[in-house]
Amino acid sequence: QGQMLADQEQLTLAAVVSAAWNNVSTEDATLDCNLSAAAMVIGDSSRLCELFENLFRNVVEHAGSAVTVTVGTLADEPGFYVADDGSGIPGDVREQIFEPGFTTAHDGTGLGLAIIQEIAEAHDWEVSLGDTDTDGAYFRFRIPSDDWQVKTERNQKN
Repeated sequence: QGQMLADQEQLTLAAVVSAAWNNVSTEDATLDCNLSAAAMVIGDSSRLCELFENLFRNVVEHAGSAVTVTVGTLADEPGFYVADDGSGIPGDVREQIFEPGFTTAHDGTGLGLAIIQEIAEAHDWEVSLGDTDTDGAYFRFRIPSDDWQVKTERNQKN
């Protein structure tokens, strides 16, 4: 999977999320996209779509088809999160989830989260497993401020 990034461009993150969701068999899962249409990121559109596809597929495979997936903007720094209301990631495997080949599924490849990390790092992003007050998984994607923009009405006019 170690592909180089193609041409990077300014992308509407919500549009990438929507396209990825529509490319994955999500069964009865629900997407709750709390991203503003003004949330923009600099990136390779096909690789970012692949990142979200792998993450959504992983959620449905591990949390079940009735899961709700939420995507939103980080409140304290540039970036976004992807969370679900499934059973979460057990504490004893949290340190291993991004390792290639690691899986808790009997028929899994263990590549999905490793690919997500690889794509994030290729964009100079940092992905980590965050903590939540509820059950479910919570992935934080920290983005360099030069590659992240949430346009406001004032700076859209400029």
